[in-house]
Amino acid sequence: MNLKEKHEKLLYPVVRVFGKKGTGSGTIIYCNEDPKNNGEYLTFVLTNHHVIDDNIAYKKEWDSVLKRKREQEIIDKAKVEVFSYVRLSECDSSNRYNADIVAYDKQHDLALLKMETPRAFKTVAPLLPKDKIKDLKLFTEIAVSGCSMAHEPFINFGQLTYLNEIIDQKKYFMVNAGSYFGNSGGALFLAETGEMIGVPSRLTGIQLGFGIDMITFMGFSCHTERLYEFFEEQECQFIFDSSDTYYNAVERRKKKQDKVTMSLRVRELNSDEKDDGDSDD
Repeated sequence: MNLKEKHEKLLYPVVRVFGKKGTGSGTIIYCNEDPKNNGEYLTFVLTNHHVIDDNIAYKKEWDSVLKRKREQEIIDKAKVEVFSYVRLSECDSSNRYNADIVAYDKQHDLALLKMETPRAFKTVAPLLPKDKIKDLKLFTEIAVSGCSMAHEPFINFGQLTYLNEIIDQKKYFMVNAGSYFGNSGGALFLAETGEMIGVPSRLTGIQLGFGIDMITFMGFSCHTERLYEFFEEQECQFIFDSSDTYYNAVERRKKKQDKVTMSLRVRELNSDEKDDGDSDD
């Protein structure tokens, strides 16, 4: 890549994400024309679940069908800050947008945000094709891009140092590019092509006395395989499959949710009937 391409692929797609109680990073991974609204665009940002964890809560509310209280999901919007650049490298302004949390998974530590704006964003991070994941090797040059310490996006370079780190039964890359708090949710790019291969998610820490010393050259990013697993499990294949659409994904997710909800309601009603029968005896 030449210098202009490095800016466009490694820096410009990276955004700052604001949860209710913290700040992290995110990456624009999809921006295409809205098939239902001419001249408008749909834009999605990938980040870590723990960046927006406090935006998701649960409380018991009355269910008029079951005539009992059931736990309901309450999701507050996140905010996404997109940066504008002049003279290639100078950030001269930014815009902050509300964003809906449309998919999330705490175990994968990933979340997908839909920005509330019809604007088109020119720079979108390309995901490494699934059939190329097997070709990744140690010593491959990479770039970690994010908003470390809530700073505007910047980049650190390094190499892949471990390909299959297993943490909490999930696969991660280990890299030696420096990263710190705030990089979470950003992007791990191939330095040569600008393709996104992961999401920086964890740091290594050592307990020293009453404090913890962070080992910034032992960072862990969600593995590319897990990005595809997350999109597929969440019915968000449109992110990487041009034959799919966001609206198709919404329909699939709704059908799946309705099926699960109905199954739970039937189970609860059957349980109530059984309890009534036992009490009669």
